[in-house]
Amino acid sequence: MTPNASFATVERDEPIALAAEPRWVVHAGLLWKHRRMLMRVTAISLVVSLGIAFAIPKQYTAVTSIMPPDQQSSSALMLAALSGHLGNLGALSSLVGGLPGGHSSAELFVDLLRSGTVSDHLIDRFNLQHVYYKRYRVDAAKHLAHLTKITENKKSGVITIEVEDTDRERARDLAQAYLDELNLLVTRTSTSAAHRERVFIEERLHQVKASLEDAEMNLSQFSSNTSAIDIKEQTRAMVDAGARVQAQLMVEQSSLQSLRQIYGDGNVRVRESDARISSLQGQLAKMTGSSAPLPAADAHDPATNSDSIGDKAALYPPLRQLPRLAVPYADLYRSVQVQEAVFQLLTQQYETARIEEAKDVPAVNVIDPPGIPEKKSFPPRLSLSLLLTLLAFASAASLILLRHYWSEMAQGDPRKELAEEVLPVLRHRVRSILRLQRGAA
Repeated sequence: MTPNASFATVERDEPIALAAEPRWVVHAGLLWKHRRMLMRVTAISLVVSLGIAFAIPKQYTAVTSIMPPDQQSSSALMLAALSGHLGNLGALSSLVGGLPGGHSSAELFVDLLRSGTVSDHLIDRFNLQHVYYKRYRVDAAKHLAHLTKITENKKSGVITIEVEDTDRERARDLAQAYLDELNLLVTRTSTSAAHRERVFIEERLHQVKASLEDAEMNLSQFSSNTSAIDIKEQTRAMVDAGARVQAQLMVEQSSLQSLRQIYGDGNVRVRESDARISSLQGQLAKMTGSSAPLPAADAHDPATNSDSIGDKAALYPPLRQLPRLAVPYADLYRSVQVQEAVFQLLTQQYETARIEEAKDVPAVNVIDPPGIPEKKSFPPRLSLSLLLTLLAFASAASLILLRHYWSEMAQGDPRKELAEEVLPVLRHRVRSILRLQRGAA
């Protein structure tokens, strides 16, 4: 074999050897060839990514955890609360339909925390529309929900609330506000049996108290007008006093007859005895009184300073009027006693209902109260910078490889022809859109 033939063989075999090289070796060689450009792109992207990472505002996360009350004591209450107040909770409309007994109180508390009522109160309380730069309340509520993470531990039932914010103190206050609003919402929507019983007894207690005051006022007015304080005791006292006066009268009459027989009618002792008899008869007549029916207006008349029963200076009503006064007095007295007994009974039941209601209203047991976060939770600046730098390096490397393969494509390649037709159209569309945006600005 001649040297020229050997050289021709080597030249013919070299393209075959080059074609047999792996693709990654070709790619690596091509990237190594453009290593200076890749280093410049990497350095510039690192600086830009660091600027972007440090330009992003810090986010602080406040964390709190609560333990809901026992399901056996609160599930019935919460079911009634949700079913009775869904019109104000909005987002909970789908909850009651799926609560035949399989949901825990922790799940109910989670839904309450995510309700529109709680978010609306927080938006108003912290002016979150201004803080989040949102024009509409619904957008502020969505942003708040995005920054709030509420999770439940299925095993222990502990609920964890995490709130992010650019202000560490506001993050703490928002987490605490979630707990406050949850307590208020649970208390306001409490429609348990004990609560309904307490409300009913309280309303009835006010009515009975007003009735008792009216009955006492009527009895006092009647007693003041008629001097009827205690009919039974007054009757016994009047009968005893009348018997004593009548006995004295009989003795004086017997003594008068004896004195008349001895001294005659003109004697001083006879006239004195006669005067005593007249006085005793007047007392007895006053004590006995008249049996005529009482007039319609038996109240004290301020103009005449008198009434139909007798002089108001008398300490007791006439004896013959006591049976007539006993019936209205007994009615008034019985009404006072009945209203007083009902009032005492309702007062006892009201206190019992308040205790039962306090037992039934679930209280939020705070395990970890929210504190001011010390470290930021976002952004991870080093990781973000490295990620952006890596993306820029990968984009530059991909661009180099694409340009290489584009230049090696044959002119009649269908893929190249399609790209040459599509790319001008896309560039024209993009430029038109940019011109329209500039004109609108």
